[in-house]
Amino acid sequence: MLNFFTRAVVTASTLVSFANALPTISVKGSKLFASGQQFYIKGFAYQGTPQDPLVDGDQCAIDAAAMKAFGTNSIRVYHVDPTANHDDCMSTFDAAGIYVWIDLDTFTTQIEQTGPKWTTDQFYAFATVMDVFSSYSNLAGFWIGNEVITSNTGSPAAPYIKAAVADIKAYMVAKKYRQFPIGYSAADIAELRPALQDYLVCGEPDTSIDFYGINSYEWCGDATYETSGYSNLEAQAANYSIPIFFSETGCIVARPRTFGDQAAIFGSNMIDTFSGAIIYEWVEEVNDYGVVSYAGGDAKGTPTPIQPDYDSLMQQWKAIHPSGVSESGYKPEFSAPPCPASVSGGWQINGAVSLPTLGADVVRAALTRVPGAVATISGSSSSPPPPKHSSSSPSTSSSSSSSSSKNDDTSSSSKSSSSPSQSESAPALGTAKSSPSSTTTTTTTTSTSTSTSSLPDSSSSSSSSSESSSSSSSSSSSSSSSSSGTDSTPANAQTETSTGSVPTPTAGSNGNAGERIIASGFTAVVAAVGVLALAL
Repeated sequence: MLNFFTRAVVTASTLVSFANALPTISVKGSKLFASGQQFYIKGFAYQGTPQDPLVDGDQCAIDAAAMKAFGTNSIRVYHVDPTANHDDCMSTFDAAGIYVWIDLDTFTTQIEQTGPKWTTDQFYAFATVMDVFSSYSNLAGFWIGNEVITSNTGSPAAPYIKAAVADIKAYMVAKKYRQFPIGYSAADIAELRPALQDYLVCGEPDTSIDFYGINSYEWCGDATYETSGYSNLEAQAANYSIPIFFSETGCIVARPRTFGDQAAIFGSNMIDTFSGAIIYEWVEEVNDYGVVSYAGGDAKGTPTPIQPDYDSLMQQWKAIHPSGVSESGYKPEFSAPPCPASVSGGWQINGAVSLPTLGADVVRAALTRVPGAVATISGSSSSPPPPKHSSSSPSTSSSSSSSSSKNDDTSSSSKSSSSPSQSESAPALGTAKSSPSSTTTTTTTTSTSTSTSSLPDSSSSSSSSSESSSSSSSSSSSSSSSSSGTDSTPANAQTETSTGSVPTPTAGSNGNAGERIIASGFTAVVAAVGVLALAL
């Protein structure tokens, strides 16, 4: 194995000389495609520290070579620095045949399930990440959120996720970017299935996600397709209208890890429904989920395999060669499900409620923002993650069920117990999107001079409960999601308290719009906006 890594380091220096430009990933029905053939993900979560891993070209060359030899075709990166240059790393991974799936949020811009908001500042931050990565052909897709909702009491945050999807998709169209798939990564919580996955895809395509990821740690040790709970995941996703795959997996409850779930995911039971898996994770942290380690613990230098886990996963992947279907011969057979109704003591969003979108601000931003300009994020009380802990310990959720979990302060986004102050939000811009078939019952409507949004009133929600917060890369998952009762979900660095109430939607703070307008040519831009407004 040492010989392999010696070769990998040598190969790294030549990767950038290979022909670049992987074929772009596209979505058709419930499947992913590249170059006209169905695409299956064999990937790693790739972020060993809070810092952006896509800025060190030399390190990316070393890691890309090792991953290429491993059989990897995808990596997931949780947080990036839009002010940095990513050309070297993105081209290196492209040359290695590796696609990149990037989360749009950061530690301070993520949508929270407690006191959820979708603000102009958040939108600008998301859009900035899209601007920076829009030119890379191996950018596979963007995540609009990761484990935002971890229980039914957090379900009132779901319309804010869809609002973010709607505004980012509108921005993407206005900027004339290629149509990047936009997805959501969900904690594997039994009480949320299938309501959350159905809600995020119901309604109009311009407000719906394009792919759905599950962060699942159900399959541990010698589990089977039935005892792990994977059979339940398959049953609840069998007729799903968009691609679904494992955005995190890799239980560590039983050692050594055998990754037996890979044979099931890519086997006859699940291959027609699921589009692959992303293993948590590449870099070894204090949580012990990595498959390689680095001297010094800073994710720098030559990676050393962690055995026997490394070889076990490599052998699993080497035995898997899914062929799938051709894009030309594939005819989507599933339609989007109806928006789920609210349930007493359960899912709290009743049908296709109005969304707290930002409306006209999206078009204005598309016309006036300098690509890559970074917005100032204000009004957020979320804190960056604390330093790495020297040891990890299981945390227990006080929600409907508990799980063993790992401590993760790096790739995960540590949610604070408070959300951005409502008093710092300016009136909403534009008009909230709503479906003609909206079936909301009791609602509270907040009106401003320019915008109206409605969501179920807090009086219809369940009683208060305290729960473990999800981290951006991992959170507490319901142990009842597995028929065996076993679940090893990565732990949270911090916790938050859910009040169980349904907040009134508040579209966000405008910030200083002048800071985001191109100084030169300002008169022409304003005139263009005026013409557009008249045309609309």
